[in-house]
Amino acid sequence: QVQLVESGGGLVQPVESLRLSCAASASICTIITVGWYRQSPGKERELVASITRTFITHYLDSVKGRLTNSRDTANNTVYLQMKSRKSEDTAVYYCNTVPPTPTYWGQGNQVTVSS
Repeated sequence: QVQLVESGGGLVQPVESLRLSCAASASICTIITVGWYRQSPGKERELVASITRTFITHYLDSVKGRLTNSRDTANNTVYLQMKSRKSEDTAVYYCNTVPPTPTYWGQGNQVTVSS
């Protein structure tokens, strides 16, 4: 069974660059699309970015131009590069398939954008 482990969050200034990593325990070539989800306090979890096995990316309108999704198939890792962050980007970030697989949800990674 594949496990997905997120890393790379923390407290950052809005102008600082930040990269989240999602490492898979097995080959992610078998996963069609990997997505980054986030959940802010009091809000439902939302899909903010995704990347297909053919490297086609999709983004939530509010993050377009600020978040970049990429994948390294050889290392079974998906990345989310964040720049020009806004306060609304403060959330716990998760990676999972699209649509999400219930058993793949991990602990997530807290990203806090300081004002």
